[in-house]
Amino acid sequence: MTDDPVPGAGRISGGGPAGDDPVPGAGRISGGGPAGDGPEPGGPEPGGPGIGRRGTLSVKWDAAGRIFGTPGVLPLWVADMDFASPPAVIEALRARLDHGVMGYSFAPESFVGAFVRWLETRHGWTVSPEWVVFSPKVMFSVSSAVSAFTEPGDRIVVQPPVYPPLISSVERNGREVLYNTLRREEGRYRMDLDRLAAGLDRAADEGRPARLLILCSPHNPVGRVWTPEELRGLGRICLDRGVLILSDEIHFDLVFPESRHTPIASLDPELAAGSVVLASPSKTFNIPGIWSSFAVIPDEEHREAFRRRLEEQGMSRPSLMGILATEAAYRGGAAWLDETLGYLRGNRDFLADFLSGELPEITTRAPEGTYLVWLDFGSLGMDDAGLKDFLVRKAGLGLNPGELFGPGGSGFARLNLGCSRSLLRRALEQLRDAVRDVTPRR
Repeated sequence: MTDDPVPGAGRISGGGPAGDDPVPGAGRISGGGPAGDGPEPGGPEPGGPGIGRRGTLSVKWDAAGRIFGTPGVLPLWVADMDFASPPAVIEALRARLDHGVMGYSFAPESFVGAFVRWLETRHGWTVSPEWVVFSPKVMFSVSSAVSAFTEPGDRIVVQPPVYPPLISSVERNGREVLYNTLRREEGRYRMDLDRLAAGLDRAADEGRPARLLILCSPHNPVGRVWTPEELRGLGRICLDRGVLILSDEIHFDLVFPESRHTPIASLDPELAAGSVVLASPSKTFNIPGIWSSFAVIPDEEHREAFRRRLEEQGMSRPSLMGILATEAAYRGGAAWLDETLGYLRGNRDFLADFLSGELPEITTRAPEGTYLVWLDFGSLGMDDAGLKDFLVRKAGLGLNPGELFGPGGSGFARLNLGCSRSLLRRALEQLRDAVRDVTPRR
């Protein structure tokens, strides 16, 4: 799912670090961070030297002062990465810019073909090109699917805590959200399938059955990569009750080695016919500013309904730069992705070690996928307004407030690992110092 500014993040009054200092980690970190830092564990930052992003129309960096109420916060919120995109993408775009003509263009067969080949080689999923429908953004696809497959007033299941626009897309289309809150056991989240089945049956008994379930896979923000067994259990419940599964799989390439992503529609033909899978190169290759995504819809009736909705909205064709970037990424970006995943894994492990050794008051479960970490601040005993104020004013951090992610989000905040290790280190040190100021000394 594309990570637009989180609705409701709003302005948060208060101070933070004074001034707008140079961005930590924006200088060279190949083999080392800013002066005084030792060698970066995990090797150099993907793409080579770090890149400063202030003054580039970056939502994460340039809008942080407006969103959080102070220009001094370290921004670890919007889910894009502070790394240069793959060289293959940059070269493809540069070649067209050098050509100089930006006229009307069409998508060649190789555009979808590159995506289909990626699914087969990276995920072992053989997809017919005719199943694939272009859409500009995953969240545009979510909204279009909600309107294509349901009617106003229908109930749609979401499983919070979850990416906020998945909730708001239901509400803004005049549908009713039916929550099936994830169950947390010893820090690890699971889908509560018994509760889901009971809730769907109850809704049907009331004469208002759910028509659609929105699955987040891998799950943002809790970082779960659902197992085939979990997905089959979910699928069986939905198939038996005539509930279509809309699976947002935008983070499906960002999975760490101990886990493996399974596209839900790849499990068997029945599940394929009962699901719509949404994917995009945007998170994988750090190109969310170039709109491009795909819906994989094996069922012809569902596919044509979705395609009609896109055409009605005039959003069924890719842009020239979207075509070039997407095909270049899927054909030439695999090595860059592998390098990036290694660096993100190093960031994930660095954060886990720092929390256990320096900041045990804040807990988390290491994400199996995505570069997002779901931090539990419950031990601080703050309400959500107090936690938001603490993070901005005391710690000087811009994180996504947990309550925006729906039921189960209170007392949490989401942190983005897609940054230099030096920036992550500074953020964690600021958080540690702030926590020590408000808790008894250990």
